[in-house]
Amino acid sequence: MNMQASCELEEELFKSVFDKTPDYIKNNKLMDFSNKGEFTFTLKKEHLYPYDAKTNPEGLNLLDWFANYAKEAKVSTAGIRGPQNILFPQDTRFPINLVGIVLATLAKALVLKDKYESKEIIKLVGSEVRYNSLLYLDAIARIQAAQGIKTLTSKERKTIPIWLASFLAFKLDLVGGEYITSSHGISVKTATKDLNSQGSQFLPEESMEFVNKIQEIFDKVEKDGSYEIKISAEDNPLIDESVMTKLEDGINLYVDYLKNGVAENLTKLKSMKNKIVIECVGGCAYRTLSRVLTKLGVEEHYVWDNTDEDPFYHSIGKYDTDPKGNKVFYDYSVDATVVAKRPNGEKFFPVIESIGYDVLLREYPLGTAVLITDPDHDRLTVCELESEGNIPMLEENGISYVKLGLGRVLTVFTANQAFLMLTDYRARQLKHTRKWNNHPRFIIKTTASALSWDEWAKNNNVKVVNVPVGFKEIANIMKKVELQIKTNPDKPVKVDDVFGNTIDLGVQPRLLFGGEESGGMIMGAEDMVKSLTGREAIAMREKSATEAIIVASSLLAQLEEENKTLSEYLLEVFNSNNVTSTFDTREDIAYYNESEPDIEKLKAAKAEGEKQRTENDLFFLSLAIGIKEGVITLDNAKEVLNDAFPELDFSGVEDIKFVGDGTYLKFNDKYIEIRPSGTDAKTKAYGGGKSAEDIGKFTDVLGHYSGKRTELHKKYITDEFYNKSKEVAMTEYLKFVDKDANNEVFVIPEYKF
Repeated sequence: MNMQASCELEEELFKSVFDKTPDYIKNNKLMDFSNKGEFTFTLKKEHLYPYDAKTNPEGLNLLDWFANYAKEAKVSTAGIRGPQNILFPQDTRFPINLVGIVLATLAKALVLKDKYESKEIIKLVGSEVRYNSLLYLDAIARIQAAQGIKTLTSKERKTIPIWLASFLAFKLDLVGGEYITSSHGISVKTATKDLNSQGSQFLPEESMEFVNKIQEIFDKVEKDGSYEIKISAEDNPLIDESVMTKLEDGINLYVDYLKNGVAENLTKLKSMKNKIVIECVGGCAYRTLSRVLTKLGVEEHYVWDNTDEDPFYHSIGKYDTDPKGNKVFYDYSVDATVVAKRPNGEKFFPVIESIGYDVLLREYPLGTAVLITDPDHDRLTVCELESEGNIPMLEENGISYVKLGLGRVLTVFTANQAFLMLTDYRARQLKHTRKWNNHPRFIIKTTASALSWDEWAKNNNVKVVNVPVGFKEIANIMKKVELQIKTNPDKPVKVDDVFGNTIDLGVQPRLLFGGEESGGMIMGAEDMVKSLTGREAIAMREKSATEAIIVASSLLAQLEEENKTLSEYLLEVFNSNNVTSTFDTREDIAYYNESEPDIEKLKAAKAEGEKQRTENDLFFLSLAIGIKEGVITLDNAKEVLNDAFPELDFSGVEDIKFVGDGTYLKFNDKYIEIRPSGTDAKTKAYGGGKSAEDIGKFTDVLGHYSGKRTELHKKYITDEFYNKSKEVAMTEYLKFVDKDANNEVFVIPEYKF
């Protein structure tokens, strides 16, 4: 691969990757997608086994790759993702590679052909700007075409956001789609996010369908010695960019959707004096968002940063030292909310500090908002320029900030804080237009999100449905609600949350807000959203930074008129809605350096990290499952916790529950959740409550715990029960997902676009 580095740091990354790649991989010519015509790739039995220069020079070790891929498919919260060899993408030592994407694409195509025999199958494929995205997109489209599946792409295969791919999968009644991204992950990571006919990310059981099909292909290779995979010509008529071109990538359809919801009245935004800064983080936001804002007639109220598309993301989040001060390339990702510690223990925002706002924002007035989106444009971080004199108030109320000099700071709101403000403002909009009482309102949130959302909802007679982490879990509840509205339109809708509560949402309820603390949100439409053939939805299936930006912009225009800062508004929301759990925190414990360029070291470190992650998880999970199964009592569990963590006080624990992907400790004044990452060797510890110091201490201690079982833990939880608790938990999770599920079979329509 010939890539031109944009800066010294990227050059360092390229050199490191090149030097760590063996010659046999550099010289590998398995598939040549520069060949624009048809060709065939023959998968051989030798490819399944490890490389050996003498005994198996064609070895790709695909069996090992597949074992890890299948394991990830069972638990992944956001696509099957991982690092790739950015210079040599056919390197099967990495979790994501060209051969794997070819196999997965073929397997998905075969699953669809089995389901929709003799039907016109149409999918959409899109991407942001990560390394090798165009290569993977080309491979996906050409393999699908070879299997008779029509693939829609944007003109010249230009970028689109994940939410637009999701929106169009639903709106156009497609069988589904694929999107190439790894969200805000480090630059060398990537993934293919699978979208079903609803535009929702695959649930694990959907992923397992094509994983099982890959196993069938491997079984045939073992039996027959080889398996031929056809790749169509690049100009195959089944690869179609005309539909997306005619629809302007679906921009007009999406603007109509916004006007039915959050963009119904933009009068105040259109008269706003201050400019709003949009930070694109080098991804695909600008190309789509600028067109949406133009169609809405508000584009003049924004200024942009980093509009050029760059897979290195303009060095954002990239450093030449690691958190311990060692001289090495280190990538903190492009998640603006990541908090790190300097070697001296001082906390800082590595991503935001790497953007250089001390210079970029120097000429902007106080009150200027900065809205930071991520590479696939689905998450949003809200910031604002304030006076340094506000620091005491900010610190007292748990609002983070970055000092910019010249007497100014940039406040950085957590998604928990920002989305509470946006939800409150959206409710005020609906009340102002006298629409609030037309429907009962509800929100869907992840358990790891803020307690303040639950408290606000209670004060406003808004029902709350708590779900596991992952936006597909939010979409799954939406679909359950829609099925009941469709089959019993005059009856109250009732759904279960992941805590086991049955929530009565009322007759013809409408989603006010759906979101998670990691920065993704959606707001429901007032009228049901209809696809071209009449399918109905209460909201779209993917988080959208565009939707969040429209609501945030409207709020900012209102606050400019009232001469208020966002932080002042947040405190108003707390005070006027009886919100007492005003603090939230999240600890991300990474057990290895994701930026390690040596894949063998990386895999070994990740494997060791996964072991640590699992041991931490099982210590708490086995207690939660033990309570549920009647093996131990809550008092027994509290005794174990008090013994293991004498520096913490567990007397206020009211319940300990497994919540689909983590263990949730409900206290009388806070919550703490310990959750293993579904995509990496990390532990995530969340907390919400009345004291930042209190919840911070709990998340720090429990999140960093080794997981070593104490004698008291062993006394109450047998080895046998401990070892099977993960399996029991997965069964419970699937029960939650499947109960009252909307399993309506998708029927391929007669397409007219």
